[in-house]
Amino acid sequence: MQPPDSRPAKVLILYYSFSAQTSGLVHRLGAGLEAQGVQLACERLQPLAPRKFPIGTVSATLFMMFITFLRVRFPIQPLSPLCWERYDLLVLAGPTWSYNPSGPVLSLLDRDGKRLFSGQQVLPLISCRGYWRMHWLSLRWQLERCGAKVVNRMIFVHPNKEPWRTIGVFLKLAGRVPERSKWLGHHYPRYGHSREQQDQAFACGEAIGQALKQGSSLAELSLVSGKGGA
Repeated sequence: MQPPDSRPAKVLILYYSFSAQTSGLVHRLGAGLEAQGVQLACERLQPLAPRKFPIGTVSATLFMMFITFLRVRFPIQPLSPLCWERYDLLVLAGPTWSYNPSGPVLSLLDRDGKRLFSGQQVLPLISCRGYWRMHWLSLRWQLERCGAKVVNRMIFVHPNKEPWRTIGVFLKLAGRVPERSKWLGHHYPRYGHSREQQDQAFACGEAIGQALKQGSSLAELSLVSGKGGA
């Protein structure tokens, strides 16, 4: 059943992607939404000082881990006018940085959170190495403080096993290529999310789009959830 005015559901995806992992998930999620007739808009958060991936050195990577653990904000460019239209759902997507939401997402919440999210249904999407629970709890609290209704969550955890996942991600950030290493490549065959997870993101988009068309509760959807540590 269509909404009472028979208009297509409108969804805005706001996202930040540092290493293209979140953007890959967002692309497939959006494709799933559009397959259900959703009117989709996407806005990528752009830091005022662009961040380079990979970071490039071990020392710079350690410094980045330290400041992101302290929840340092990374100021972002102003949002485009399309963000201030009315939507049936906002998806806020981004990576976990040292247990926390990324600096650009924190900056967005500080600057625009109340105006953007107040009274809106919001569905966070988290891309992470594995330790997502602190990120999720903090993000939900901040969104609710802005007046948002947080309706569910999508968590995508890098599929490699520990401790190889942590070692591989650190080396990748530091500018190495761990998946080609003779001693690590067997345990860490690729960086980031798998093709299966991309397909799961598409399926999530289809399920969300169908629920919006039918007027169903998004809280009842069984969306992808990671099993990483807290």
